[in-house]
Amino acid sequence: MLSLPFAFTCGLAALVLLPSVRQNPRLLAAFFGAAALLGAWILALLLWTRRTNRPLQLEVVLRKQHYLQACVQGSVLLYWGWYWPQVYASAHLILAQLLFAYAFDMLLGWSRRDVFTLGFSQCPVVFSINLFLWFKPDWFYLQFIMVALGLAAKDLIRWNKGGRRVHIFNPSSFPLAVFSLALLATGSSNLTWGQNIASTQFYPPQMYLMLFLIGLPGQFLFGVTSMTMSAVIATYAFGLAYHAVTGIYFFYDSFIPISVFLGMHLLFCDPSTSPRTELGRILYGALYGLSTVAFYQLLGSMGMPTFYDKLLPVPILNLSIQALDRLARSRWMRVLDAAALGQTLAPRVRNLSYISLWTVVFAGMSAAQGVGDRHPGQWLPFWRKACQDGRAYACPYLADLELGYCNQGSGWACNQAGLMHIALARSGEDFRRLDPAGATAPLQSGCTLGFQTACRNLIILSRGGENFANAPPTLSDYPIVLRGAKGDIRDRRPSALYSLACQEGWPETCDRASGSLVR
Repeated sequence: MLSLPFAFTCGLAALVLLPSVRQNPRLLAAFFGAAALLGAWILALLLWTRRTNRPLQLEVVLRKQHYLQACVQGSVLLYWGWYWPQVYASAHLILAQLLFAYAFDMLLGWSRRDVFTLGFSQCPVVFSINLFLWFKPDWFYLQFIMVALGLAAKDLIRWNKGGRRVHIFNPSSFPLAVFSLALLATGSSNLTWGQNIASTQFYPPQMYLMLFLIGLPGQFLFGVTSMTMSAVIATYAFGLAYHAVTGIYFFYDSFIPISVFLGMHLLFCDPSTSPRTELGRILYGALYGLSTVAFYQLLGSMGMPTFYDKLLPVPILNLSIQALDRLARSRWMRVLDAAALGQTLAPRVRNLSYISLWTVVFAGMSAAQGVGDRHPGQWLPFWRKACQDGRAYACPYLADLELGYCNQGSGWACNQAGLMHIALARSGEDFRRLDPAGATAPLQSGCTLGFQTACRNLIILSRGGENFANAPPTLSDYPIVLRGAKGDIRDRRPSALYSLACQEGWPETCDRASGSLVR
């Protein structure tokens, strides 16, 4: 039986022949180290079973929830990778994790019992982890440890639930949360692609719709629609209330960030680690949605990366599921029990009813731009107006946007970032921008990029002057400043750029949309 984990280990070791692995000494060491560890474990287990005459057995069980989850997650990776090439470039690293996961899980299982159940359970663990957090090649050995932690937690950390001994934590969310805490505590988020993952998952067109559609089969078969729907509704309702009070958006460029929406479909709603009652699942989903809001605010206020917001709550919620079920069954909560409305319906008919309701909700949110590609918060004109109107946090966020576009090569954005730095230094609104001299760097970058207004403003700043100049973007700036939260703009014809600018709220470009005026 040990020939099977040995084959997976050999497959992992064979990947060192790939040029991308051989050319990176630290990545090469990670592959050799993982293969050596598995090989030593195989040898030790072989000697132990021979000495104790202990038979090892293999049972093949193909559970629908595992292979369906793997197919859904794989589809997301493929679609996302078409628009962010780093996903496809990392295919061999995902394969390495799969090979490691199968070998590790087999060895762990046979080390603790005589029978190992072989199926697809390792695939959704690896795919789910890679949808939310990757370590860069120099630190890839930590990816193996993250996979091992998830599988070990599933096998070792268990409790009684409904008369059965089952795992407590979602096997992908537990290591994601543990490593998120470690990265936050050490300030080491730069070792990962975490921020890139959170932003680039919005690059594919209609990503919200894609996630909604591919989530439907699992929601129908496993009855988790109420969790996803309540999570989305709770977060969206908070976003609407926040916008009504402040005039800006809590998550800045969306009501629900795409990576959070992904977590609501493919991370926290594992039926094995969720409440069993319908009302418990509704509460569980609403708590997940609101906890992402709370963690986003907490991390942002501490100056930490906010992309961990959807990863940290899940293990906490996993621990709450039995309490939520007890609450749902309590006498005073029965009046709110949604399951009572469908007690006479067969389970699949009830699931279909929930899906129908979720479809109506999603369609309504899409029509109201609650989800989709056209949310106004992703574009500069919204934040320029919000800043002019004196909306709280709007000017610092606008400065951040302009500085980001400056770093991508827009001379106009560099000039604006410099002017915003000076304005914020005078107002004291942004503690990161209290010294007007800090405007020198973006203005210098703008001048280097050939934006002459930035050069003039740089001279004025160096002389202690006050009369700084503005100028509109040039045609070379628009492909950068119009992209919003999506990927690169592919149609860069002047007429197309001016038309897009007009649609996004740059009124001075509307008369140029025909392409008659070209800079």
